[in-house]
Amino acid sequence: MSALLMFRSVRRITPQLWTRSYSCLTSQLQVPTLHHTAPECSPLHRQATITSLRFVTTNPNDFIAASLIDSVTFEAVCSDTLESLCDYFEQLVEETSFLKAADVTYGDGVLTVNLGQPYGTYVINRQSPNRQIWLSSPTSGPKRYDFVPDKSTVNEGCWVYKHDGVSLHELLQEEMGAITKGEVQFLELPHSRRK
Repeated sequence: MSALLMFRSVRRITPQLWTRSYSCLTSQLQVPTLHHTAPECSPLHRQATITSLRFVTTNPNDFIAASLIDSVTFEAVCSDTLESLCDYFEQLVEETSFLKAADVTYGDGVLTVNLGQPYGTYVINRQSPNRQIWLSSPTSGPKRYDFVPDKSTVNEGCWVYKHDGVSLHELLQEEMGAITKGEVQFLELPHSRRK
């Protein structure tokens, strides 16, 4: 159960004895158990009290450590990722005979890979305010990737889509492998592997 759904269910608690057992969720959420009787109060005050609860997740796919990297590190890692993807897409287009009409462009933090018909266009771009990379895929649709740094060094890690736990490079490996019907090496690029 996601933290948002959990929050919505907790928000509906009535002002009675607030003792809840969340044993079915302990593998994913650590929810503080409240042991007090709520005083008679307005619904607005009750909602404000309940919304102050904080949830801690133990599932690595629910917690993304992107906020742990500073903006300078984000910009460096993001630029390195996008430039290496651009270089590899250009190499892939040159080596694949039926993709000769494809076009790869990169500028201002936006990588556009137009593979032509029937394959479509990939757009991969930097989102500095969110510290994310956004992908628009003709196969899997839009996704937002957060950088999850390696435990030993913040400059290493990979870009992960928090809803399914799949990295950007893993998705490109799968989708571009299906298009080229050959071996692709996205998992050899910088910031593509989990440590």
